[in-house]
Amino acid sequence: MRIRTWFKKTVIGRLVWRIIIGIIGGAVTVAGAIALVGPGPGFLIVLAGLGILATEFAWAARVMVRTRTYAQKAADKAGIPKWAQFALIAAFAVFSIIVIIYLHSTGRF
Repeated sequence: MRIRTWFKKTVIGRLVWRIIIGIIGGAVTVAGAIALVGPGPGFLIVLAGLGILATEFAWAARVMVRTRTYAQKAADKAGIPKWAQFALIAAFAVFSIIVIIYLHSTGRF
């Protein structure tokens, strides 16, 4: 049985699940906010945190939609072609997978 299904069987389980998602998503979002002013891809980490929160909270889903719309308008204004946007996303995803595999194989992850 999946853990999410198990948690959501009861009212208390649903509340505990939302609290867990809130803590994890909030921590990732805060880490992203810290990375905005420090080293690291802060904006991407903030979006990841909001994505985690959006799985359980409607307000986070609305923020994600607004953020995605804003980012798309900025990309259109900058004149970045759609294929280049997808290529950048794909390259970042492949790079992330390679880094995770490397860290896991060296025992650092």
